[in-house]
Amino acid sequence: MKIAVKKLHPDAIIPEQQTSHASGFDLHMLDALISSNQPYGRIEAIQLYPGQRMLIRTGIAVQLPRGIEAQVRPRSGLALKKGITVLNSPGTIDADYTGDIGVIVINHSNDDVEISKGDRIAQLVFQPIFHNITLTEVDELQPTKRGDNGFGHTGIEGSKAIA
Repeated sequence: MKIAVKKLHPDAIIPEQQTSHASGFDLHMLDALISSNQPYGRIEAIQLYPGQRMLIRTGIAVQLPRGIEAQVRPRSGLALKKGITVLNSPGTIDADYTGDIGVIVINHSNDDVEISKGDRIAQLVFQPIFHNITLTEVDELQPTKRGDNGFGHTGIEGSKAIA
């Protein structure tokens, strides 16, 4: 499958898989969105303070076919080494969105973390989406062995989901 990708700024980096079996295509920082009318390419690096979140722009856009979504997911090495993750993970890029792929990152560490232009900040994974689903309201659901046993139900006898 071929996915069209467009650079919105000449310094943007086209995502690539780092190995032949990688699921994700690495997204790179172009700059960070500090104000709503800020032109691209003005910020070379940011300091992300503990607990701070920020929208990082990649400067790329994609054209997805109907039935495919792109998911913005964290990079495991960045999460482990620096405590940086994607806040709304996974972030969804719908097939009808053709704007800048932005990544909302958050610093969960106790230290300031510098992120520079060109750094790999997240990964883009492509997934099929079903569009022919109809939700039908019913009075009862069919019983299952699990039933309404929710969080932690395996290994904790009689646990129930928190309502």
